[in-house]
Amino acid sequence: MAIDAQKLDAFMGKFVGDLGAAMHAGTVVLGEKLGLYKALAQAPMTAAELAAATSTDARYVAEWLAAQAASGYAQYDAVTQKFSLSEEQAFALATEGSPAYVPGAFQLTLGAQRSTDKIAQVFRTGLGFGWHQHHDWLFLGTEKFFRPGYAANLVASWIPALDGVQAKLTSGAKVADVGCGLGASTILMAQAYPESEFTGFDYHAASLEWAREAAQSAGVADRVRFEVAAAKEFPGQHYDFIAMFDCLHDMGDPVGASAHVLQALKPDGSWMIVEPFANDKLEDNLNPVGRVFYSASTLICTPASRSQEGGRALGAQAGEAKLREVVQAGGFTGFRRATQTPFNLILEARP
Repeated sequence: MAIDAQKLDAFMGKFVGDLGAAMHAGTVVLGEKLGLYKALAQAPMTAAELAAATSTDARYVAEWLAAQAASGYAQYDAVTQKFSLSEEQAFALATEGSPAYVPGAFQLTLGAQRSTDKIAQVFRTGLGFGWHQHHDWLFLGTEKFFRPGYAANLVASWIPALDGVQAKLTSGAKVADVGCGLGASTILMAQAYPESEFTGFDYHAASLEWAREAAQSAGVADRVRFEVAAAKEFPGQHYDFIAMFDCLHDMGDPVGASAHVLQALKPDGSWMIVEPFANDKLEDNLNPVGRVFYSASTLICTPASRSQEGGRALGAQAGEAKLREVVQAGGFTGFRRATQTPFNLILEARP
């Protein structure tokens, strides 16, 4: 075996960066859970000052702060021995309402990784591992990470990009949010369109309990309800608008789900499908965003689909062409890309 020393050094440098990121994930979750980022965003502090502000132990906080500075998640002034967050770091780490709020991403990652031993087993058997079988951190972290992106884009740009949907929602429409999880998308739509009626469906009962609490806290429980139902079985007909957020690729029988959506919609209804951004060719997805989504799909999405009837296993990087095939196989004749972000494709299907 002939080893090129320079290539090996370059790869090991990448390895060190990746190992540091993997270890750092837990410190981000701690920082969010303990309020350390929010407190540090207020003013530069020493470890002792931050510990006092957050009712934590100064020695632990000192080590945590050093990890943040070494990772580029905080600044350190050697003269004053104080740490601080830049405005950009505070926007991403301490401001929950910002579209760039990222701590949830690390929580969902750690939640998924807790199931690695069980995922190894299904690699050997070819069986599945359901979403509901994961640790709670996956559900909570997914909502916390996805909600800022939905809040920034759903009402401002995604729905307006659809054909006539915004006008229907404004005047009053019947809406189903299928695969709603903890209800972030359902609640955001209900807040924006008070004349419309919203039902969130998900097969995971525990997520819907959190969703009901969130709807109550948001003041929209009077026009939002949540019901346990699978994508091929959710009740109701004559919906004006049906939405699926980042879940069609997780389904065992996405064609069956598509067919059920078609029969549940009004003849002039619309189906919005929000999916992870992907190009149609694998080689065009070998980039940082693709790295995130392929890794998540290995641990979460593909095993989830395999655990269900059909086991289609589209994967999180299915791409528009495969999704078009699924939607049209379900009976839809209209399909287009309405808009996109660096992380999402927003697709519109019409009967």
